[in-house]
Amino acid sequence: MRRIVSLFFLLLLVGTIQAWDLTKNVELRGYAQAGYNYQFAGSETYVNTFQLYRTLLWANINITDRWSMRFMHDFNSKPQEFYTDFRITKGKQLNVRFGQFKNSLTMENPMSPTMLELIECYSQSVAYYTACGGPAGDPMLGTQYGRDFGLELFGTLAEDKFLYNVAIMNGQGVCVTDKNHQKDYILRLDYRPFTGFRIVTTGQLGTGHAIASSQFCPDIQVGDNYRRNRVSVGAEYKIPALSIRGEYLAGQDGNVHSHGAYCNTAIPLWNYLDAVASVDWFNRNKDLSMYQTNYTIGLQYWFYGKCRIQAQYTRSQSHFRDDYNTFQAQMQVAF
Repeated sequence: MRRIVSLFFLLLLVGTIQAWDLTKNVELRGYAQAGYNYQFAGSETYVNTFQLYRTLLWANINITDRWSMRFMHDFNSKPQEFYTDFRITKGKQLNVRFGQFKNSLTMENPMSPTMLELIECYSQSVAYYTACGGPAGDPMLGTQYGRDFGLELFGTLAEDKFLYNVAIMNGQGVCVTDKNHQKDYILRLDYRPFTGFRIVTTGQLGTGHAIASSQFCPDIQVGDNYRRNRVSVGAEYKIPALSIRGEYLAGQDGNVHSHGAYCNTAIPLWNYLDAVASVDWFNRNKDLSMYQTNYTIGLQYWFYGKCRIQAQYTRSQSHFRDDYNTFQAQMQVAF
């Protein structure tokens, strides 16, 4: 019922825009990702299913040459984004954003799943620190799709070589009010010295409110407020012949310290066919050595624009659960 209501209001929004005669300033975009997931360890099967990962539709609306808004809904879950942007300066040096949107923590979180190499999308540490979903997420924060409600200043400087984001956010996630009186502060600095290469560092200072217990932070109980800080530094080099991205991340939840790192690459082979590889390591509790390493190899074929077919195998070696294997296939259709 919730999805039907959301679709109704999206159509109503588009109809209202047409009534304002702003149709020429409206852009509708969307994508869907669906596939097959088989996870096993020896003769034991954990997962064997076809599944719909994401089905998103969004509208970008340019109200004036400086003022815009976006509404995004995932029909596989809930409304994910609704925010407005205003460009304060004549150029792109200073902009303000208010609403619910992706936070700028880590390199991967602001990136679209349509462009990430892995079917699982985000690395273990990114999924944990930003709550962007997947089995590696933080139980105390829940699945929040990497988004939150707040206010952000952002822009570009030095002829677009330097990008920045400064935000104050609830820290609780999507479609909910803050559960404590503290706010989270997020800073992102992105330096691009030459075409195809960038260095990104991000940080977050905040206070979490646990909505569930976690085996990784046994001293934090449901309803507790706790210190929640994060930091990351990474680099990406992307040219037609190669794409490689790596990042180191660290965090603190209460008295528990964690850290991780990943490196992903996509190498064109022939006629829109890429080889994909990833090494992803994350230790959720340094004192208890609760770490896991994922090794992934696969192929992806871009058959039309942003549409692709992917197939990947992942070997997961874990210190806090049994080792296991995962085979995944996915089709992505985007416009």
